[in-house]
Amino acid sequence: MRQHQQGMTFIGLLCILALAGVVVYAGIRLAPLYLNYMKVAKTMEAAAAEYKSESGDIQAVKTSLDRHWNIEDITGIDYKQIEITKDENGSLQLHVAYDDSAPYVANVSLVVHFEKTVKVQ
Repeated sequence: MRQHQQGMTFIGLLCILALAGVVVYAGIRLAPLYLNYMKVAKTMEAAAAEYKSESGDIQAVKTSLDRHWNIEDITGIDYKQIEITKDENGSLQLHVAYDDSAPYVANVSLVVHFEKTVKVQ
């Protein structure tokens, strides 16, 4: 009588490891993009926190962003791309939306869209 085999074959294991490798490699390629975005978000929140009590001086916020940008060494986006607007209450809002990409394999790239809005209270 023939016995039933149990478990995974070596080829099945290789297929699962290959799929896991593709996902892990994508994560490794995307990690610097997300770390850079976290620096952008932290910088925007720090600039907003510095000018919470002031009456909405846009130039002062831009100066603060420039200073924080140089300290954090943010790449891929310039602080001038952050839109600073006043809402109906007169408080300032900092908004940024940008796309960043990382090469994956050959001519294939991974593209991520980032967006962040911070209110200066």
